Amino acid sequence: MFRTLEQFPARWNQLRCAVARRSARRGAKGDANASAERRNAAGGRHGATLGGRGLLRRGFVQGLARRLGYALRPSPARAAKSLRRSGSIWPGTALVLTLPIAATLLAACTEPEKYVERPVDQLYNEGMGQLQREFYREAAKAFDEVERQHPYSVWATKAQLMAAYAHYQNNRYDDAVVALDRFISLHPSNPDIAYAYYLKALSYYEQISDVERDQRMTDLALATLKEIVARFPDSRFARDAKVKIDLTVDHLAGKEMEIGRYYLKRGNYLAAVNRFKAVVDKYQTTTHVPEALHRMSEAYTAMGLHDEARRVAAVLGHNFPGNDWYMDSYEMIEDKQVRSKKAEKPWYKVW
Repeated sequence: MFRTLEQFPARWNQLRCAVARRSARRGAKGDANASAERRNAAGGRHGATLGGRGLLRRGFVQGLARRLGYALRPSPARAAKSLRRSGSIWPGTALVLTLPIAATLLAACTEPEKYVERPVDQLYNEGMGQLQREFYREAAKAFDEVERQHPYSVWATKAQLMAAYAHYQNNRYDDAVVALDRFISLHPSNPDIAYAYYLKALSYYEQISDVERDQRMTDLALATLKEIVARFPDSRFARDAKVKIDLTVDHLAGKEMEIGRYYLKRGNYLAAVNRFKAVVDKYQTTTHVPEALHRMSEAYTAMGLHDEARRVAAVLGHNFPGNDWYMDSYEMIEDKQVRSKKAEKPWYKVW
């Protein structure tokens, strides 16, 4: 038995490699083993092997089990089943099974990559070189190696941020966010902390999908952008964050409008009114407000609430006079045409 529990995995790997090498040598005989099995199958002489000549012999397996501290005692039913499969039922199976097992064991015996300590400037410059050549995965790996080998150097802090940037450039936004969260928690007073927040916001912003899909990334991007404006109002990142805040808010309003139109088309007018009212109350500065007011007036008209429809249309006309959505609401409520219809040209006239 092993003296300590830690000695067991190492010893087991050595024995497993020995099994793989012996199996590979036996499997290399290939055709000779297969022909020998066919001859044995014809004569019924399979009592001396377990699974054919290509497999490990019973004595070797038992010796390996004894060295590991176990006993190999197969049940009679399992032994008979193994003999039956290796005999007249599946002749030649042993060679087929040996090669994949040997290949798997040999692959498991590959030695791990050796640790080679290198100067910090060499590792960091290697990461920058990979970054300039647009090998972002290798660049992130080099920057991570800087932190692993020299965790207390000044370059380790820079390497954390550069690794996150490499992940962002490689479109691995989740890895970038994880690296940036770690940088922010470890270095809250770093001079580049504003850039870390900005890069985190961009990682969310790049994942914003169309209004027909879930808008969780839009909410996360909006929260991070607002945090940049609140924490670093005088930074150059705050100016761009304000522009992106307007775009994300407009996107969220578009999501509410999409849901409201769906309810309106289905005849669920009350749910549609609630969605359009949310756009008017929460997203007043977006471009969707005129349409939201018109759709509210349309839903009230469909429900027979003509006074409410007129009130909403009046608000629309007061805030957006001359808007096409107001003209649509006016024509719908007054039931008359106030805009002249443009004469449509025939399809064959292009001038």
